[in-house]
Amino acid sequence: MSAATSGSSAQRIVVLPGDGIGVEVTIEATRVLKHIAARHGLALELIQESIGGAAYEACGDPLPAATLAACENAQAIFLVAVGGPQWASIPVHQRPEQGLLRLRKALRLYANLRPVKTMPELAAASPLKNERLAGVDLVVVRELTGGLYFGKRERSESAAFDTCEYTAAEIERICRAAGRLACQRRRKVASVDKFNVLDTSRLWRDIATRIFAKEFPEVELEHVLVDTAAMRLVNRPADFDVLVMDNMFGDILSDEASVLAGSMGLLPSVSLSDGGPSLFEPIHGSAPDIAGRNIANPTGAILSVALMLRLSLDAPEAASEVEQAVESTLRDGIRTADLAGTTSAAPVGTRAFGDAVIARLG
Repeated sequence: MSAATSGSSAQRIVVLPGDGIGVEVTIEATRVLKHIAARHGLALELIQESIGGAAYEACGDPLPAATLAACENAQAIFLVAVGGPQWASIPVHQRPEQGLLRLRKALRLYANLRPVKTMPELAAASPLKNERLAGVDLVVVRELTGGLYFGKRERSESAAFDTCEYTAAEIERICRAAGRLACQRRRKVASVDKFNVLDTSRLWRDIATRIFAKEFPEVELEHVLVDTAAMRLVNRPADFDVLVMDNMFGDILSDEASVLAGSMGLLPSVSLSDGGPSLFEPIHGSAPDIAGRNIANPTGAILSVALMLRLSLDAPEAASEVEQAVESTLRDGIRTADLAGTTSAAPVGTRAFGDAVIARLG
């Protein structure tokens, strides 16, 4: 346990490094958080707990009771990544990813927001042409509690099935989250579905149409088939503002959208609940192949801290300072190995990138 600042009114942050590169990028993100908290006089108490494979190795459970209890009593949760090939052969209910799924369910985290914004200095990192990246500033809003990941499933040696299930209440809730977000941005929402094939998508489209017409008439709503959305993300991504979609579509398309920015290591996310703590995490995985080598990109983790400052800690000025420090670092040509092709300078390590961000915070 460590405290960024002390005091009886300190806001409690649970830190879950997880597996793989999680430990390395957590160190840099929490260094930045402590630094900006000291600058702004924010009283924060950071409590580190285990989850995923690390927790399974320690106690046989990817989500220990102590971890869940700490998260339930936190102001916010910072998680990095779980999983790795060393746990592929253990029972499914004990695998690292189950720790994250169970945490989402226990905390009623229903909406995952993944912002994607491009920088001209990083255009070379994306496989898309520069002109298609200009002006890209979008957010994918992914529903987290329903769909294929939580439906009935069964498997035998000769067959298997997974069911996609959604209730009207789940769809209404995620549409409202997208509508509120759009009102703070450019007032455009693309609702992504597979209306021409799936009954769940037909229900989704009917409810989205009703919610936006009744509750967000100032927001421009368009319905986009998921295959069309995938195509438009690579040929006209700047057209999008907020995209809202179900669990599986959101999982897939948000990873596709990360290519626009240049690297999955760049992007933050937040999962929102109904009144409980929110969970902030970079979108990348545990990357076990580079763990422990001081080459992981901590940008997504640091920007997740900025989201936390803005959305959970009521510190928007501090959040903006962190975002500006990251952008300044990248503009100055300081890059980790995943972005080495975007500058003539030699790539820096995870720790050195964190040092550069903190230096720009003053």
